[in-house]
Amino acid sequence: MARAILSLSSTSHVTTPTPSLYNLSSPFKGNVGNLKANPSQIPSLRLNLLKKNSCRERRQVVVVSKAAPPEALPPLDDKVRFRLNNLGPQPGSRKKAKRKGRGIAAGQGNSCGFGMRGQKSRSGPGVRRGFEGGQMPLYRRIPKLRGIAGGMHAGLPKYVPVNLKDIEAAGFQEGDEVSLETLKNKGLINPSGRERRLPLKILGDGELSVKLNIKARAFSEQAKEKLEAAGCSLTVLPGRKKWLKPSVVKNLARAEEYFAKKRAVAAAETAEPASA
Repeated sequence: MARAILSLSSTSHVTTPTPSLYNLSSPFKGNVGNLKANPSQIPSLRLNLLKKNSCRERRQVVVVSKAAPPEALPPLDDKVRFRLNNLGPQPGSRKKAKRKGRGIAAGQGNSCGFGMRGQKSRSGPGVRRGFEGGQMPLYRRIPKLRGIAGGMHAGLPKYVPVNLKDIEAAGFQEGDEVSLETLKNKGLINPSGRERRLPLKILGDGELSVKLNIKARAFSEQAKEKLEAAGCSLTVLPGRKKWLKPSVVKNLARAEEYFAKKRAVAAAETAEPASA
């Protein structure tokens, strides 16, 4: 008990040794317990330190992902004026280029997709079109297209065909005019491209029960018989004249005049025996 009292009374006078900083590289060799914080006595420096600490605490880091999906982007208003800072390509319109010769792991390293050896892997123009290594190429193996009647455009359509059953279903009234324009207005035909310059031709599939005034470039034999039987009036539109040289036109006129005289003489000779 006396020893405990003695130890308690002696604690107030005895100071515990503090470890010295001999092991550190610092030249300080004193007691660390005696070190105290010494605030700056300059008020301006103190205010600057406080401002820097408050800015560091309030600063927030915002990370913007460049690969954000289109739905995550804010919708553009119609009234927003386009400027250089808000212009950009549509999502998915720009594709990243394939990087060749950047290592085997990239997929197109080493030979860059051109193979090991051969003419196609060398620099230069390569192989010309149609060349098959010396064998007979395809464009020389197929037969030649010679003597096509009417030329290469023989298989193209020359008219816009319309059948009688289509005209009957269109709902034309008695005495109406049927032409290329009226058929377009009815929605019966809708020519496009090259067909817009083609004339109309009436075909004889079906029957017609009303009398109409039909204007077309051509009529089939069957359609002509059915339309005449129904009492329709037919008008054959003239075709577009083919351009000819003036010398050719002059020669054709002279030939027509010559043959007209020949026909007149032949008709006069046949008329004389009949009158006698």
